[in-house]
Amino acid sequence: MSIGHRNNVTVVGDGPSTLIFSHGYGCDHTMWRYLYPHFTGRFKVVLYDLVGAGRSDLGVYSSEKYSSLAGYAYDLNEIVDQYAVGPTVLVGHSVSAMIGVLADRLVPNRISAHVMVGPSPCYVNSDDYVGGFELQDIRSLLDTLDSNYLGWSSTMAPVIMGAPGQPALGEELTNSFCRTDPEIAKRFARVTFLSDNRPDVAGLITPTLILQSSDDLIAPVAVGEYLHEAMPNSTLCLVPNIGHCPHMSAPGECAEAMDTFLKPWAGQHVG
Repeated sequence: MSIGHRNNVTVVGDGPSTLIFSHGYGCDHTMWRYLYPHFTGRFKVVLYDLVGAGRSDLGVYSSEKYSSLAGYAYDLNEIVDQYAVGPTVLVGHSVSAMIGVLADRLVPNRISAHVMVGPSPCYVNSDDYVGGFELQDIRSLLDTLDSNYLGWSSTMAPVIMGAPGQPALGEELTNSFCRTDPEIAKRFARVTFLSDNRPDVAGLITPTLILQSSDDLIAPVAVGEYLHEAMPNSTLCLVPNIGHCPHMSAPGECAEAMDTFLKPWAGQHVG
């Protein structure tokens, strides 16, 4: 089984460094299409689907391997080893931002930088941390997802997308959720929303750009501020956007912030 087939890898562009785009929950790599073309003239761009999502090989999905985000991090490092040239920057949306952190921790000094889009190291509030949800809210969300996945998807996807005035994006995310194998989606939801990666981000010295929407139900601004404080070489950029997918609903603003951050690794040709 090739890694390319397993993760439905697509490679485009050319440059001295590599950008690897990793999608969030319920999505697939096609949802980067609003953003990644901006970089193909200056970077080698690698897009892939997490196992269980998109056009990945569902036959290799293992509930044991993917019972934590570490299984996805191992896959990501294999993709880095096979496809990356030069310095490598991981661009991770939502849960994939933490998958990127784990990949970095597993193989120190291999990853040159991170771009985290709507990241959250922990979705559950605690005494000294604002994650956006109480534990009982997360458990209720997961129970609803277990009992009626398609109904949950149809209701939640437009809310997660936000993007008032761009209803087609909410419809696209709904369709993506509904295409995902329900049993895999349910397991991945538990892994995503119950993970606590605060120990993993603490003190991470890899240069990191945090792109946080100014209004995001899933990852509020306080989460971005927490990450900025936890990672000493991070830059926090608030994107004027409503919703959890600014790479889709505000790609121009994301590209502008990334252009500035990525200058040390970019080729000369303007994409």
